[in-house]
Amino acid sequence: MTLTQQIITIAMVVLGTVLTRFLPFLLFPAGKPTPKYIQYLGKVLPASVFGLLVIYCLKNVSIFTGSHGIPELLAILLVIALHLWKRQMLLSIAGGTVFYMLLVQNVF
Repeated sequence: MTLTQQIITIAMVVLGTVLTRFLPFLLFPAGKPTPKYIQYLGKVLPASVFGLLVIYCLKNVSIFTGSHGIPELLAILLVIALHLWKRQMLLSIAGGTVFYMLLVQNVF
């Protein structure tokens, strides 16, 4: 990349970051009520993203070859246990990911 391309790339990244950080505050100011559809999205999107992650992670798992899906099953059980215990989606996802990686790298 030339210097001009690097500067343009950095400027676009900064602009994108600033826009995504400040645009919600401009669209939904503190004095006005949040629209119902935004409230609805705030309630359903976390579970939808979690479901999408589950489907994406399990799409190529075969119970007939390799480790027979055992590391995936154990990681899923840990994610469920962590989520029931702490009710923190980020902790559940991170804990399951780390546990799965440890299983794949060191056990299976």
